[in-house]
Amino acid sequence: MGCVYGYGFDGGFPWMGLVGIGFMLLFWIGVAVLVIWVVTTLVSKNSGASAAVEILNRRFAGGEINQADYEAARKALHG
Repeated sequence: MGCVYGYGFDGGFPWMGLVGIGFMLLFWIGVAVLVIWVVTTLVSKNSGASAAVEILNRRFAGGEINQADYEAARKALHG
């Protein structure tokens, strides 16, 4: 006769298992994308500030700006 509840491969909806697996796969892909996006956003924010300080240090070392300008810019970059 087959499965009583209709969920088996012999009389029910065998494709429902595949749909469930598909949704689970989409869920975990979404979680992975979200984690990658958050990490990338945090890293890019930190690297932008350090790149600006590095440029400022090079300009000061090269004599392009004086000490007062350097200190004012450094204070502005660090908040």
